[in-house]
Amino acid sequence: MELDTSTLMLIFFILFLTASIWKIWAFLPNKQLADDDTTDEVQKQLLKCVINTIVRTEGNIEAKELLVEMRRESCFDKEKFWRFNLNKLNHLLQTYYSEHSEISTISEIYNLEKNN
Repeated sequence: MELDTSTLMLIFFILFLTASIWKIWAFLPNKQLADDDTTDEVQKQLLKCVINTIVRTEGNIEAKELLVEMRRESCFDKEKFWRFNLNKLNHLLQTYYSEHSEISTISEIYNLEKNN
C-alpha cells in the first residue's frame, strides 16, 4: 500500500490538530477556583454584606468609606474577596440600582432596606 503526499499531509494534519486541541483543553481551568468572586452566589453574598454595612452605618456613608467599613464586617471573607476593590463595589452598587430603578444613592438603599 502506497500513500501519496496529500494523504500523508492529511493524516499528519489530523494528528497535529488533535494534539493541539488536547494541549489547549489540558491547560484550561476545569474547576472553579476557591477564591472566585464572580459567581452569582458570591455576588449575592457580597451584596448582602454591602446592605448590612449600609444599614449599620444608617446610610450616611460614601463609597470609599463603605469599602473600608465592609472589610470590617464579619460577613466579609478577606481570603475569598481579596480582589474586591472600589471599582467592584461601584459595579455591585450599579447592579443594585438597576434592579431597583426607584433608587440611585446609598442613603436611598438604606431607606429601602430599613422599610423591609
